[in-house]
Amino acid sequence: MRIEPHIAWRYLVAKKRRNAINIVSGVSCLAVAVVTAAMICVLSVMNGFGEAVEQMFSQLDAELRITPATGKVLALDDERIRSLYTMSDIALIAPTIEESALIEFHGRQVPALLKGVDTTYRQLTAIDSIIIDGDYAVWDGAFERCVMGVGLANTLGISAHFISPIHIYAPKRTGRVNMLRPDENFHSKGIFIAGVFAVNQTNYDDTYMLISLPLAQELFEYTDLQATALELKLKPGASVRQVQRAVRATLGTDYTVLNRYEQQADFYRIQMIEKWLTALLLVFILLIASFNIISSLSMLILDKSEDIRLLSIMGANEQMIRRIFLYEGWLISATGAGIGTLLGVLLCGLQQHFGLLKLGNGTNYVLSAYPVSIHPTDVLLVLAVVLALGALAAWIPARKITLTRNP
Repeated sequence: MRIEPHIAWRYLVAKKRRNAINIVSGVSCLAVAVVTAAMICVLSVMNGFGEAVEQMFSQLDAELRITPATGKVLALDDERIRSLYTMSDIALIAPTIEESALIEFHGRQVPALLKGVDTTYRQLTAIDSIIIDGDYAVWDGAFERCVMGVGLANTLGISAHFISPIHIYAPKRTGRVNMLRPDENFHSKGIFIAGVFAVNQTNYDDTYMLISLPLAQELFEYTDLQATALELKLKPGASVRQVQRAVRATLGTDYTVLNRYEQQADFYRIQMIEKWLTALLLVFILLIASFNIISSLSMLILDKSEDIRLLSIMGANEQMIRRIFLYEGWLISATGAGIGTLLGVLLCGLQQHFGLLKLGNGTNYVLSAYPVSIHPTDVLLVLAVVLALGALAAWIPARKITLTRNP
């Protein structure tokens, strides 16, 4: 067994001749513990927000979405597309059409993104779980219906089951533009609202309106064998990554196959940047806290000068004595990191189970309390950073130790 860690441990727990050294060492350990706990809590909260938003997106996004790699129109009679229906892990395949149009209700005009869906859309997504007014229906057997986002409905001043129709104006995709009669450049259709949904994401709530696939084909001049995307639902237990690879291999480079994460890549990229920028700021705070370790070790080296002289007489060289104080600084960081990790995990666990910290008054937000999700990889990364900075802080004063040799 190496003797350096043993001596370093005795120096850490033993009472020093100067009480200030004990105080500075305690402050160093406490500072490291507080910053470690803060890093774990912040990263866990950021993870919680990310997973909460991911769950909101998953209520309207399909597990896999296929779009053309170039252009906009997807041919449903493509043999590669047809072969997807024979894959054992795919439960549903639904063609969709997404196009922009102008919608008007009682003089209020708003651009919207119309999405034409077929009869399987209810099974493909969790649309029923996000309906906040009315019901989900895009065709009631007699009339065309629509379901729109809550922000779009508020802008139009409409709610479910209004008896006045919404007018849709879709630009014609084919033919020549009539400059003399601009109104002839649009297809128009009256439609009734059936329900309002809320994903609590503006890119859906403020712009999306769901209509039937046949109506979308009529408005935007698509045939029965054309769509802008295919949305897939997998069977329970199927691996999304494995099925995604299999579909990509089947379709080749002419099509893009996106999972839920990739469908919202911009959001997740921003969320990850926010997470790690926040962590980086806390690392800078930890770096400042590490100066306490430098001060503590510098004072301890002065306090133990007599011990250093005795160790030198007994045959210890400079490298051995430096390692003692390196271990000492590392032990201060490790003790603080251990306490901080336990504290951070405990606080996150309490927040996760009891929701101690509320958002607002706990009732006016989508989430009543700060969401928390502890990732073991984040905890290990925090520990690695804390211990690395602790070792660096210990090396700065330890490297200056020199032994005076008598002639």
